[in-house]
Amino acid sequence: MTGKYIVVFKQDATQEDIDKCTNELTAAGGEVKDRYDTIMKGFSATIPATFLLQLQNLQNNGPIDYIEPDSTVTTQ
Repeated sequence: MTGKYIVVFKQDATQEDIDKCTNELTAAGGEVKDRYDTIMKGFSATIPATFLLQLQNLQNNGPIDYIEPDSTVTTQ
C-alpha cells in the first residue's frame, strides 16, 4: 500500500541528509510533492509501504524527527 505522508527532519539534519532521503524515496517508487525549508525541514510525498519502514527506522536512529499521514485540516 502507498500513502501520502509528511516527513519532518530534525533541526540539525543537513541538506545532504534530506537529498539522500528524497533520492532514495524516488528510486523506491515514491514521489515527493512539496519540500519545506523555511519553518521546518521536510517534505510531503507519496511513499510506498516498504520504503515507509526504512524511513521509520531513520526516525528512530537518524535525521528524521517525525512522520505523519498527510491529510486535509479544517477550522470551524
